[in-house]
Amino acid sequence: MALKIKDNNGTFFINGSINASTVKQFKNHIEFLILYTKELTLNIDGVKNIDSNGMRVFRELYTTALISNKDFYVVGNGCKDIFNDFKSNLAA
Repeated sequence: MALKIKDNNGTFFINGSINASTVKQFKNHIEFLILYTKELTLNIDGVKNIDSNGMRVFRELYTTALISNKDFYVVGNGCKDIFNDFKSNLAA
């Protein structure tokens, strides 16, 4: 399934799957948004699945946002799993 990213008043809604075939497009787009926005909110309600490649990229994007001193939010169904992944990797 193709990945679609749509802006709605500063919240970016992600639809599709974040996997090996879409992760490069996803990472490039979100890195651009991190650079050119003050804060970034991703709504993942429309995400069907996230594989290990997608989780790795979420961690990389989170790190990029921290380094850039930007607020980075992930909201929607499944955001708790992503947050827990961030916490466990920061603790390691």
